[in-house]
Amino acid sequence: MEQLWIILKFTFLGLFQGFTEPIPISSSGHLQLAQYFLGIEIEGNNFTFELMVNSASLIAVLIVFREDIMRLITRGLGYIKTRKPEDKTEFNFILYLIIGTIPAGVIGVLFDEDISRLSGPQTVAVTLMITGIALFLIRNLRGKRGESGMSVKDAVIIGFAQAVALIPGISRSGATIVAAMARGIHQETALRYSFLLFVPVSLGGMVLSFSDLLQDENLADLWVPYLLAFIASLIASYFSLKWFMNIMAKGNLIYFAIYCLVVGPIVLLVLWIS
Repeated sequence: MEQLWIILKFTFLGLFQGFTEPIPISSSGHLQLAQYFLGIEIEGNNFTFELMVNSASLIAVLIVFREDIMRLITRGLGYIKTRKPEDKTEFNFILYLIIGTIPAGVIGVLFDEDISRLSGPQTVAVTLMITGIALFLIRNLRGKRGESGMSVKDAVIIGFAQAVALIPGISRSGATIVAAMARGIHQETALRYSFLLFVPVSLGGMVLSFSDLLQDENLADLWVPYLLAFIASLIASYFSLKWFMNIMAKGNLIYFAIYCLVVGPIVLLVLWIS
């Protein structure tokens, strides 16, 4: 019976993380809230669980944006050799992805322990409201600049926005999309850049967490729950991302702003009452 509960718990959290990862409401923050209010504890190494579900979300992103990734690889990297003018936009986009990755990578490594201290439902409640306000402010923006109109300055600003999202409750996708749209970038390009920016950051996190996976003494006993969490997160991330892309195309970010602005105060109220 205990093993069944562990399986159900890991599957639920995998689905929960997978669904909240692509949309701008902070998956890490919502996982903290779910674990706190539902009294759910993760058996084994928590880093192993995070590695499994985040890896699943990464695969979902790679599947959804596979054509964009192949285009960047063939044309963007091909520009180094061919110097075809029509491929320079893809080459520049790759450079912008590299530049945009640096702030979160550096800040994450240097201030990992300080950021970890910010964890907790109170922090998540406040940062959810900050995310909601940011989404509300850019809800009606319709930028006109596409990939060819991006600049190094855009990449740096969006990169630092992604670094801010290391704080639980600040949505990574929300922060990067808000920063991009505030810079006048078209919502489709903002979304594409945001999720392609997720790839190197996620890969870096996987590399840094791999040692924790090898040191997990409970891996042999929990491989089934870990696998089910991985599968659940992969499926949920894929369909959530496709759904979010449709919402972005219609310009309906206001729904996520309202959600964050409602949930944040409710969490603070419940914490105050209890």
